[in-house]
Amino acid sequence: MLRVGITGGIGSGKTTVCSIFERLGVPVYYADSRAKELVNTNSELQNKITNAFGQNSFIEGAYNRAFIASIVFSDKEKLELLNSIIHPFVLNDWEVFCHEHAHCSYVIKEAAIMLETDSKNSIDHIVLVHSPLETRIQRIQKRDKVSEAEIKARIESQMSEDDKMKLADSVIYNDQEHSLIEQVLALHQKFNLL
Repeated sequence: MLRVGITGGIGSGKTTVCSIFERLGVPVYYADSRAKELVNTNSELQNKITNAFGQNSFIEGAYNRAFIASIVFSDKEKLELLNSIIHPFVLNDWEVFCHEHAHCSYVIKEAAIMLETDSKNSIDHIVLVHSPLETRIQRIQKRDKVSEAEIKARIESQMSEDDKMKLADSVIYNDQEHSLIEQVLALHQKFNLL
């Protein structure tokens, strides 16, 4: 079974691309959603986060996102620490997902920060969803109701598009000039033959 990773910067359209693959019957593992679920349900993970960041990490059993965000987004080392705690749990969960779908010709893992982490090592083929910066900014403003300055700060905190392009095995252009469906169908056909 082939393990395909779909990644891209914030607002690039990863979820839209994955929804097309899902309509083709391909199992998709949404790493960010699963990470949130694991943080809220896995007591071992909760204990590790609490040990690293203190009792305010959870309020009445619920993950205190605002508290953690206030610590990690201003301190790169703390963000790396948080990721080093969460990622092994997500990686284990991904392995379970792959095992459950071993009968499929391929599965997809969607993750925003795949190329920046060790999670790329559990992937056979990386697909980058690429969108023009202005398009991404417009999408994020519409979706998240945040300022352009906040969006640019988020984008600048991520790996550059040029660096991602160099590391990707395939690129899907989500730029309203190329057909997303045609690009997905071409990759679907390719992955089913591998």
